[in-house]
Amino acid sequence: MIKKEMIAMLLAGGQGSRLGVLTSKVAKPAVAFGGKYRIIDFPLSNCINSGIDTVGVLTQYQPLRLNTHIGIGVPWDLDRNIGGVSILPPYEKSKGTDWYTGTANAIYQNIDYIDSFNPEYVLILSGDHIYKMDYETMLDYHKSNNADLTMAVMPVPIEEASRFGIVITDDNGRITEFEEKPANPRSNLASMGIYIFTWKVLREALLATEDIPNCDFGKNVIPYIHQKDQPIYAYEFNGYWKDVGTLKSYWEANMELIDIIPVFNLYEEFWKIYTKTDSLQPQYIGENAKIEHAIIGEGSEIYGEVYNSVIGSGVTVEEGAVVRDSIIMQNTVVKSGAKINNGIVAENCTIGAGAVLGVGEFAESQFDKKVYAADLVTIGENSVIPDGVTVGLNVAISGVTEAADYPDGNLVSGGYIIKAGGK
Repeated sequence: MIKKEMIAMLLAGGQGSRLGVLTSKVAKPAVAFGGKYRIIDFPLSNCINSGIDTVGVLTQYQPLRLNTHIGIGVPWDLDRNIGGVSILPPYEKSKGTDWYTGTANAIYQNIDYIDSFNPEYVLILSGDHIYKMDYETMLDYHKSNNADLTMAVMPVPIEEASRFGIVITDDNGRITEFEEKPANPRSNLASMGIYIFTWKVLREALLATEDIPNCDFGKNVIPYIHQKDQPIYAYEFNGYWKDVGTLKSYWEANMELIDIIPVFNLYEEFWKIYTKTDSLQPQYIGENAKIEHAIIGEGSEIYGEVYNSVIGSGVTVEEGAVVRDSIIMQNTVVKSGAKINNGIVAENCTIGAGAVLGVGEFAESQFDKKVYAADLVTIGENSVIPDGVTVGLNVAISGVTEAADYPDGNLVSGGYIIKAGGK
């Protein structure tokens, strides 16, 4: 029988609804990042850099682009005869079809997959965080404590602690209490959603909690193990880690890549981030182009001006166009004379000639206050912005829009235009 010491289960089924129109047609882990990557590249690269060669990727919401991107795992050296990467969508069973209804339920539905590798340990990961981490060091810590569960935690400012699951530990790092998003946190150690379980302990806990609706690790499985007084330890991580779950944090994480000394370094030789790359021609910079502080993807053509921005592959910025403090994803065209400030423009968009995006003052969103709450212009993929219109801040646009959609040629701050198919 095959035996792997540790396998990874990567939860990548979430919609990422707080990214608004960016995830209306694609799962959050498949959203582009840093001009070259997709968010899921980071945990996948961490796995292979940590010596983990068996990864189950659990997909559910809009999985097509994610599945195509991962393929058989070649970019991450995960195309193995034994192990490698496996895409694990929900499937029909003799009793009917069950969607994944919670993080733990998704793992429960794949017990047979895990059993087939007879692992000693199982690593649970999220598909939507940006970080570099050596899971092997965390496993050594798990073993040294004879732990049944080790949770990766990181210190956060105490005023932000109420947004996270918070752990309280004794002097040896053993977790004595959990608080899920406490109003008055008693610790600043936040769970990162990265867990190493001893498999037989997790298996027993999954079977014991299988009937709980929307069964979740933080709310159900971990408290179950804790009630039995089984050893749970906190592994403190002090590197860069970003949950890019909101438009503001997603924009900030991209902008941090172009700092003079980036907080998060994509250029380290010893811990590379791997991704699926298409064979593209080199980028081309026109003679009148101006570029400062930018990442420019392969196959892009820049004839205009780009400042403090992240430009994906195959993007065209025409002469006279100016892009500032923005993220422009692959195969988008910014026509001549267009100006984009504080924009997040998804893939395959066209920004019309002379259009001006990101002007005026912040105003509260008329569309969704929880999602749109920053000085950003967010444009969903395959959208078209007509020539000459003006667009304010904190707006959402999705779909092929026309001049008639903009009263007096203007979309005010806080406004939105969502066309059919672009919800």
